[in-house]
Amino acid sequence: MEVRGVHKTFGTHEVLRGVDLTVRPGEVVTVIGPSGSGKSTLLRVINHLEDLDAGTVRIDGELIGYRIRGDVLYPLRDSEVRKQRARIGFVFQQFNLFPHLTALQNVTLAPLTAQRRDRAEVEREARELLTRVGIGELADAYPRRLSGGQQQRVAIARALALRPRVILFDEPTSALDPELVGEVLDVIRDLADGGTALVIVTHEIGFAREIADTVVFIDAGAIVEQGPPTEVLDHPSHSRTRAFLARVR
Repeated sequence: MEVRGVHKTFGTHEVLRGVDLTVRPGEVVTVIGPSGSGKSTLLRVINHLEDLDAGTVRIDGELIGYRIRGDVLYPLRDSEVRKQRARIGFVFQQFNLFPHLTALQNVTLAPLTAQRRDRAEVEREARELLTRVGIGELADAYPRRLSGGQQQRVAIARALALRPRVILFDEPTSALDPELVGEVLDVIRDLADGGTALVIVTHEIGFAREIADTVVFIDAGAIVEQGPPTEVLDHPSHSRTRAFLARVR
């Protein structure tokens, strides 16, 4: 994944200011920074849930959300964007499960409707994914019957069902009770060992240190520094990074 020169403004507030980020196949990138720094907006721009004001996002070389003619970008039709988005997993803070669908149905919906895959194959894979995230026995349960940690694991299985090239996690533990955080982090640890590229916005600094190949620190809409956890978290070079880590440790 390549993010180049990305800008995003809401009203008069510039939320992202020229962000550049490269994620290699199988790489785990954690994004940290203060509230309001642009972390979640960056994920939404990557998945084209928000339009760009400037810059580009490419996954496997394919421009996301736009086509280019000469030097001009033209927005894709909604149907084309949905096809692209079906190859990018997204795990939200608030789970965003459909309450009227079972866990299994939540996981199978996008592969069936957006990717037009065979139902028997999709349902078999969905049951395997629910088992992989530790809730195979809850395939027929509705979200209201599940704990927050279980709902988030359904959301992770749903993202995996798309066979994505990259999965984006937006504060995946922020809506959970403290005793449920560990079970979701364990699932993400297993994913990190599986070879899918992960981009994880998190406030869990210890988790970021443990799981990340690269830690990215964002402040005021710009990447201040990035590198291995031993550099960014243990020996940050920028005063803004040092000040942030001093507050959250």
